[in-house]
Amino acid sequence: MKVTLFGSGYVGLVTAACLAEAGNDVVCVDVDQRKVEMLGRGEVPIHEPGLEPIVRRNLAAGRLTFTRDAALGVAHGVFQLIAVGTPPDEDGSADLRHVLAVARTIGEHMSEYKLVIVKSTVPVGTGDRVRTTLRSSLAHRGVVIEHDTVANPEFLKEGAAIADFMKPDRIVVGVDNERAAELMRALYEPFTRNHDRLLVMDVRSAELTKYAANAMLATRISFMNELANLAEEVGADIESVRHGIGSDPRIGYAFIYPGIGYGGSCFPKDVKALVRSAAEAGCGTAILEAVEEVNERQKRRLFAKIAAHFGDLAGRTIAVWGLAFKPNTDDMREAASRVLLESLWAAGASVRAYDPAAMPEARRIYGKRAGLELCLSAAGALEGADALAIVTDWPEFRSPDFRSIRLALREPVIFDGRNLYDPAQMAREGFRYHAVGRGLPGPRASNPPTELRPSADDRMRA
Repeated sequence: MKVTLFGSGYVGLVTAACLAEAGNDVVCVDVDQRKVEMLGRGEVPIHEPGLEPIVRRNLAAGRLTFTRDAALGVAHGVFQLIAVGTPPDEDGSADLRHVLAVARTIGEHMSEYKLVIVKSTVPVGTGDRVRTTLRSSLAHRGVVIEHDTVANPEFLKEGAAIADFMKPDRIVVGVDNERAAELMRALYEPFTRNHDRLLVMDVRSAELTKYAANAMLATRISFMNELANLAEEVGADIESVRHGIGSDPRIGYAFIYPGIGYGGSCFPKDVKALVRSAAEAGCGTAILEAVEEVNERQKRRLFAKIAAHFGDLAGRTIAVWGLAFKPNTDDMREAASRVLLESLWAAGASVRAYDPAAMPEARRIYGKRAGLELCLSAAGALEGADALAIVTDWPEFRSPDFRSIRLALREPVIFDGRNLYDPAQMAREGFRYHAVGRGLPGPRASNPPTELRPSADDRMRA
């Protein structure tokens, strides 16, 4: 099939690459000339495991093309996918300017039937606005051309996006007629052969489903973080509590890992946008507002622990392991690391930081800033540091050489925002260990039964 994608950001690029991998002829349109040239050489500007080989393979096969020529893109495919950004506006609502601009462009250039598919995360009612924009563009040209609009939100996890697309747990499709539904079934047929995972519904329900899914997951994270804070105050161990509630099949283990708050491009933006949409509809969102408030407070918790331990931080140096908002990505949008770094600098401290993937992104954000040294390794970040703060649970941080850490630090103290270690072991190793919601050092909670242990995809930490 011939497919056109507008937007070569995270969602657009993964979608384009995976559709091409399934044998489709895909053209990806973007306004950024530098990005188009980079992608045309097979250079992927984001860190996503497995993506670059797919891009290069399909470029070589001629199934994937990148261009700035919107007219060429519109002429190319019956399927016109919109995957441009919807950044939060000042009031928290989703900014739809780019989505509607693409709809306008499609209307200006189309000469035959098109199926316009909105993959961008958008508020309820956006499909109507896209349809109106298309009709207005066609009316301005004085032509009438058949078209349909579809809501097809993405459910890709950063760090596991290829597997999520190739083997989806569900594909949500919002349509208003059977023709559009059949075309969407044909497009996704290669990804649903073993089991039909296509969920067909009306457009508005599909739009709300995306926001509802992210808001539900964010709620679980904030709820667990609030329980972790309570556990600290009453002397309980949140890890034992987590095992206790996760073993209940009605709850499960996914997204109940306490930590220092969620970040990234989706949860913060989507919770804010859903709150704003509800306000516009005259509905209260007390739970969602609390979710957001708890998350913002939780991001400051690691700094509060550091400040409480040292008192005056002026002249102190803190080693920071992890800058990305979660492992297997270089994304630092809304990351807890940024709150910690900026709080440390404001208190007069310096930072020696390391991240396996996000160092270039940190350089882009902060440049050559005084008080920040980006180190080549986790061990290098420890040199001359007063303490270690763990922000992202990258696998390489899970089983370090504790003796080397203790010898490298000026003080044997670790502030663990991801609960990677056992407090009892840390005590034996001679560390003062500050985690999230961990009680006094004691026997480690027993592992959950094998059949109930969370999968790697489920182990997304707060």
